[in-house]
Amino acid sequence: MQQILLVFVGAGLGGVLRHVLNQVVGRALGTDFPWATFIINVSGSLVMGLFIGWLAFRAGVGWSQHARLFFATGVLGGYTTFSTFSLETILLIERNQIGAALVYVGGSVLIGVFSLWAGLWLMRSFS
Repeated sequence: MQQILLVFVGAGLGGVLRHVLNQVVGRALGTDFPWATFIINVSGSLVMGLFIGWLAFRAGVGWSQHARLFFATGVLGGYTTFSTFSLETILLIERNQIGAALVYVGGSVLIGVFSLWAGLWLMRSFS
């Protein structure tokens, strides 16, 4: 039950953070391109890399499972959503914005993977 509560609370916090960022980025950059989800996917990947790297190389064993459940599964799971990413890709395609859809998909995936690698690399460099 404790594990479920950790994920539940973390996901709620991540969802609220995502909602606030969606509003802020939408106001700042507009909604013609899904900038908010793009930023969320990339930043979430970077933070995941940093966090998992920290757990692997710096954290003590005693609490890393609870921290992983709360932060990685909960907070970051609530913060990043590739279902929204998929929907927005289809919406771009349906609006015949094929180039924007390709940039969105390619950029999110490639920069997200690179960001996770960079987070792990940074944490390894501190070990």
